[in-house]
Formats: sequence, structure tokens, C-alpha cells
Amino acid sequence: MSAINPSHSDSVQDRAPALDVVDRVSEMCFGLYMALTFVGAVSSATAGADAGQTMLRTALGCNLAWGLVDAIMYLVRTLAGRGMLQKLASTAKHGDAASGIAAIRDALPPAMNPHIANEDLEPVRLRLVSGATVPARPTLHGGDFLAAIRIFFIVVLSTFPVALPFVLLHDVPTALVVSRALTLVMLFVGGAALGHYGGINPWRAGFWMMALGVAVTMAVIALGG
Repeated sequence: MSAINPSHSDSVQDRAPALDVVDRVSEMCFGLYMALTFVGAVSSATAGADAGQTMLRTALGCNLAWGLVDAIMYLVRTLAGRGMLQKLASTAKHGDAASGIAAIRDALPPAMNPHIANEDLEPVRLRLVSGATVPARPTLHGGDFLAAIRIFFIVVLSTFPVALPFVLLHDVPTALVVSRALTLVMLFVGGAALGHYGGINPWRAGFWMMALGVAVTMAVIALGG
């Protein structure tokens, strides 16, 4: 018999977004980096009338593959996380109070640990002991697959701002400049969104993300990526 309270679980899942801001921006940046490195490598080795189509196919094929891998790994991470929650609940239920609180503390983000006392974790332990919010076994839900699909499309759609200029513009050097400019704009927007989410100045976060993108792309290309 499941140990989950259906009404409570459904309400929590309805309120929780499939992907938060950090997930969305991270996947977008991942797709941009992959497309940018492939386009940079192919643009230096490709010439002719079909160069733009070649670069679009190459970058799109790369991001289709990595989008699929990333989506699958998201489902694996989600399932593993729920398995960890089940293990934590079992520890809280069958162990003493001290071991239960220690297990909960180990599951917290390291940055939160210094600010949370054991007394604050006791209500969480008691709720896990009651089994009110933990399913009988880790499973995936419809929202998880929706999030995986979103990850796939975020990575794939990140290809087009990088690669489309090579299709629309016949001059490869000009297309390369436009492609990199669009990439920097998207990195800035992503960084600004992260800054707003994390309480950092959005302009500063945007410029830092642009600088990080340039550095990461240079490093990947230098390492043969």
C-alpha cells in the first residue's frame, strides 16, 4: 500500500514548475555552447555554397543527440533523487531521532546547513516517520516527462540563433559575426535571468555570463571539442 497522501502530493506537484529558472538557463547555455563550438569548427573547415546548410545540419544533429541524452539523464536524476528520499524516510522511520536528523541534514544543500538547527529538522523527521509525503517506491510522473521534453527542446532550439545566420547570409565571415553576437545576447539574457533569480544585479550577472561563455567556448575549442 502506498504511503503517500494523494491529495497532498497532487497539490504539491500542481504548484511546482516542471523546470525552474536555473534549469532552463543552464540547458539553454549548454545548447549554445555545443552549437557554438561545432559551428566554429565547421566554419573554419567548410566553404562553398552549401556551407551554411552544412553548419546548420552539423549543429542541429549535435544538439539533437545531446538534447536526448540530457533529457534521459534528467529522468535518471529525478528517479535517483526520489529513491534517496525513500531511503531517507526509511532511516527516519526505523532509526532513532539523532540518526534521522543526521540523514536529513546530509540531504540538505551545504550552504543551508549552518543556518538550520536540529530543532528545525525535527518536524521534518516526524513527517517522514509518518510517511505522509513519501511514496512506497520511487516513480516518475507525467510532469517529469514533460520536463524532460522541455529540456530536449531547449537544447535543440538553442541551435538556431547560432546556426541560422549561416543559412540566411551567404558571406561566412559576416554570418560568423552575427552568430556570435546573437549568442552573446542570449548568454546575457540568461545571465540576467539568473541574477534576478539569485538576487544579483541582472546587468552584472549578464555580463559575467557573457564572459564565461566566451571563456568556456575558447577552452572547449582549445581542447579539441
